[in-house]
Formats: sequence, C-alpha cells, structure tokens
Amino acid sequence: MEGALSKWTNVMKGWQYRWFVLDDSAGLFSYYTSREKMRRGVRRGCVRLRGALVGIDDEDDSTFTITVDNKTFHFQAKDSEERERWIRALEDTVVRHNMIARRGVGGRQGGGSVKIEDFERKLAETDCYLQLLISQNSELEQQVDKEGGAVYQPLVERVNDMVETVKHAIVLLQIAKNASCPGEEEQLALVHGASGGSDGAEGESVEEARESRAETDSIRSSLSSPRRSPAHIRSAVAKSTSLKNPSTIPAVSYSSSDDDEDDFYDAQDDVASKAGSECGSAALPPLVTPTPSLVSPLTPSEVDWDALYEEDGEEEGDVDMKSHGSVITHLLSQVRIGMDLTKIVLPTFILERRSLLEMYADFFAHPDIFTDIAVKESQEERMVQVLRWYLSSFSASRKSTIAKKPYNPIIGEIFRCWWSLPSIQPPTSPSSTPGPIPWCGPSDLMFLAEQVSHHPPVSAFYVECGARQISFTGHIYTKSAFLGMSVAVHNIGEGRVSLLSTGEDYVVTFPSAYGRSILTTPWVELGGKCDISCPQTGYRAEVEFKCKQFWGTEQNKVVAEVFPPVGISKKSLLKVEGEWNGKMVAKYSSGKTETFLDMSTMPVVPKVVKSVVEQEKHESRRLWREVTQGLKSNNIEQATNGKLALEQKQREEAKDRKEKGVKWDNRMFLPIGENWHFKDPLGNRN
Repeated sequence: MEGALSKWTNVMKGWQYRWFVLDDSAGLFSYYTSREKMRRGVRRGCVRLRGALVGIDDEDDSTFTITVDNKTFHFQAKDSEERERWIRALEDTVVRHNMIARRGVGGRQGGGSVKIEDFERKLAETDCYLQLLISQNSELEQQVDKEGGAVYQPLVERVNDMVETVKHAIVLLQIAKNASCPGEEEQLALVHGASGGSDGAEGESVEEARESRAETDSIRSSLSSPRRSPAHIRSAVAKSTSLKNPSTIPAVSYSSSDDDEDDFYDAQDDVASKAGSECGSAALPPLVTPTPSLVSPLTPSEVDWDALYEEDGEEEGDVDMKSHGSVITHLLSQVRIGMDLTKIVLPTFILERRSLLEMYADFFAHPDIFTDIAVKESQEERMVQVLRWYLSSFSASRKSTIAKKPYNPIIGEIFRCWWSLPSIQPPTSPSSTPGPIPWCGPSDLMFLAEQVSHHPPVSAFYVECGARQISFTGHIYTKSAFLGMSVAVHNIGEGRVSLLSTGEDYVVTFPSAYGRSILTTPWVELGGKCDISCPQTGYRAEVEFKCKQFWGTEQNKVVAEVFPPVGISKKSLLKVEGEWNGKMVAKYSSGKTETFLDMSTMPVVPKVVKSVVEQEKHESRRLWREVTQGLKSNNIEQATNGKLALEQKQREEAKDRKEKGVKWDNRMFLPIGENWHFKDPLGNRN
C-alpha cells in the first residue's frame, strides 16, 4: 500500500509532502521525498510498526499519529476517508507483528501466555475506582460553590488530576488487552494486508551519494557530541543503515526531521498528477446530484424499502465487542481523555437501523398519555400528568437491551410521522389553516424533526394535536464523552409543553445516556437530575435517573417528586419510584399508593410514516435507506458505502455553500436566543 501524505517536520518547516509505503511483511512504514526516490530506494525515514500505537489528532478530521520508540510521528491525509484507509491498514500491520513477536517470546519462554481474565479484572477494578472518584469529586465541586468552599479548591484540582490519571490507565489497559489477547477469529481476520514494497536501487546518483555523505557526517557528529542522547545516536545509526538498504528493518524508528540541518523535498508533483492518494483501491461512492424538487422519483428497485422499517418484534442482533477487537482498538486509538466523541468515526456494525431524528419520535410512543395533559382540570393534575408522560417517554426508544447508536442526522435532514387517535373528537369548527403535516387531521398527533445544526449537532422537533390544543417544542444538542469503560452522551437542551387553553407551559430537561461495558456486550442506562417546571403556576417536579452502582444489582432506577408552588408548602405532593423501563409506584402525601406506570405491560402505539418512495429527498428513511438495507441484510460493506456517500455529500454541499458565501437556512425551525422555535406553531394558526 502506498500513497502521498503530509508529515509534520518542525515548527520552521511545517507540513511536508512525502511518498509513503506500508510494507506489511516487514512491518515498516517508510517515506521518501518523492515517488521517484522511492523507486530508486532512497528512503528518507521509516516507522517500525511492531509495538506502535496509531492515534488521531482531534484538531481536524484528516490527521493521525504513530507513537513508537519513544517518538510520536504526525501525518495528514487528504480527508477523513483517506485517513481511515491508512489507519485500518496500519493497525492490521501493527496487530500482525505484535502477534508474531508474542509467538517468538512464548516459544523462548516455554509457551507462556497472557490471560485475558487478568486484564478484565484490572479493568473492572480501575473502572470502579474511576466512578467513585468522579462521584466524590462532584460532591466536592458542589462544596466549592458554597460560601467558604474555597478551601476545597486545591483538593478538587488534585482529584481532577487523579481522575485523568485513572482514565489514562483504563485506555492503556484496554489497548493492551485487545493487542495481547485477540480471539481466534480475530487472529485469522487480522493476518492480512496489502504488501507494498519498494524496488531496490540499481545505483546511487550524484545527489544520492551527496545525501549518503551527509548522513555519515551526521552520524559522526552524533557520536562525537556529548549533548546527543543515546536514543538520538541509535536513531542516526539506524537511519544510515536503512538508507543504504531500504529493505533493512532498523533497530528504531527514525525521521529525517531528527536533524535540524536536513533539507526537505516535496512530493507535491506526484500528488497533483494523481489528484489524491494511491493508498487504497476503495473509491468513494459517487455523489448524488441534487434536484430542485423536494420530491423526486427513486431509482427503480426490487427492494421494499418500507419493509425495512416494519416493527415485527425482531430485535436487532446483539453486538459482541470481543469479536471486533481490531475495531475497538482502532476506536480507542482515536480517543483522547475529555475529547468530544462526536468527532469519532464509529464502525457501521454498531449502528441502530434508524436516524436519531426518528428515535426522538419515541418520546411520544404513548400519545394518549401526552394528549391527556390538556384535559386535566386542575393545575396539580396537569403537572402530575406531565410527569406521567415524561416518565413514559424513554422506554420505547430502547427496543433492545444492547446499546446501539442511531445514525447521526445530516444538516437539513427531516423526519415526519403521526399517530391517529380515534378516541379524540375533532373540533366542531376546525381551523381553515392546514397543520404542519397537510394530510393529517386535527385529531392526529403530528411529529416533525429537523437537524438544524451540524457543528454542534443540534436536533429540533415539534409535536401538536390541534383537537386538544396542545403542542411541544424541543431541541437537543448531543455531547459525548469518553469515561474509560463507558461512553456518556449528554443531552443538552430543553422541551416545552404548551397548553393553549390554559396558557401554561411546562419546561423539561433531558437525562444523560451511558453506554456501559463497551469492550464486551454494551448496554445502556440513563443518569442525571432533570427538572419539570411551570412558570405560570409555580408547580415543579424533580426527577433523578440513578445509574447502577458497581457493587449493586439494581438498574434503570428513577425517583421523582412533585412540589407545589413556593409559599404553599415545602413538602412534595407525591413521590414516584421504580424503573423507567418497568413498574413505577406513586406515593401521595395523603398516604395513598398506586401504580403510576408499568412500562413492561404498556403497549407502544406504532407511528405512521409516509412510504419511502413518496418521501421528500431529505427525509430520514429515504436518505438512509441504503444503510438500513445493508444493516438489515448484514451487508456491512453496503451499509458503510451508503454512510460514506451521505457524509461525503454533506461535506461537498458545505464546501459549495462556503465558496459561494451562502448561509444555511433551516426549513422548519429558527433560533431565538439559545432555543429553537418552530416557525408555524399551533398558537399562530388559531
């Protein structure tokens, strides 16, 4: 495998184009000043891949690093797809040569092997300490904010440093585990790669001889200078040897930028002639040319696109991360502590078969509970009903016990659906203005969502039922973080239930989601404190989603309390406890106890979505149909190609808008302050 990349040299020289060759059999990543020099065998530097760690820079989506022999080499590809191809090939080579090295060591030591149980035990112990530290530090940070809490600040800072140290330890343990203890299937899958060698040189030109003499002088200088470290001397010797014979595997990795006096040459002519890297045979899928019409005919196909989304009770296949060790190692190599995981390129096999916009529609999978808010007579009853709807809105989105990630919506993507509610009588004098979904009636509950921002990723959604004079407007900004053995997704934003008949608004916030056990079989739980408040009446509710304790067995616990307006009473009116995906029991201040919700027996009302062939070109199911079909049929290559095509199309359109100076105009929502508002809400049509 070979191609052009940029390599960081130093502050003065910056990025320099080089021609790179990945030799899978030798485990070397060599580079040359040009492709012609590669053909003549004049190697400029190389990186030994045995024991190396491949990572990415979070500055942009095209840079990556290789750390080995106490050095870190920085590289830059043309774009994220090219970087992905290089990283996959490099990681395959790293794992292959690590396995070869282990076999050699095992043979010399009598066949000893590393036990995976040792890694798992240490990972569990370290993660336990991490969660304890995070929990205790949160309490300390709360004390700092109080009066006289400044004395805690030094302790908080020390604990923060300790938390970062433990996170780093977990990352290193995870990488060591996957590198040292791959499964048998993984070993068979990983021992492959494109062998890319370089032709030997017939002879040295005058220029090459000059370079060789310069290298010899450099070595002499290194050996004679007391300021040079032993590592630098070894590097200089290895560099000289490998320049003489490019097929030689050096003792350590080296770079031409190790010497400040080196001259640099560019391979830019080769890059221009190739119009990109030759690093792989996989080409990006062709871009789809946009058409002026929102609804355009689909290419004729035998695929029943609607059948891909039929809810037949089938759960998506379980994901065993142990069988995807190389992918997990690749993901971990991208992660930096505190890094926003929205920058991470996730493998296709852990995707859920729907867009995030469609998942948000599950908040209203029990439409009767939501619309009944409007028919409650008292302010207290309406607050209690809002809480009942809120607690019922999370279980429907988790159709499987396995944590999977829905598709990241592209900017401008929309999703529309509705629920028919025959129990609701239509108004006697219906509005002459059609609703946001023209083919729906006032007795239907209508849902519309739009991806209004890409950086940061923000989704906005709107719901209304005209017959009940109730609507909901919300927006969520998803911010992810790496927590060692877990991944946290913080849902930043709010939602607002509006009752036109009473003039009341109920503002809600959303819990965070946590993907646990990301190295084995991932599962999801909710955590965090949320609020529900009504500014007009003063009623409020506090909701806490409790995460599973390391030493406990209880999962998915939730506790909620409803409080009256300030001045009436400080005691709660009722307290709800239970599992947010199971049974919840309410205890009233009067002593009454009743089942508040039982999600295990409550049926989900299926949403109605227009046929894919009738959808607009920016609607979720139409956009992602190729990816969904690939996942449904377990054709990961098709799913990955479909995903890459959408992402590439989004980048091209963003680039075109930037060049033309055109600002993106959202179709259904507009920003007001920090919130997003629907352009044509129910209140404007009455």
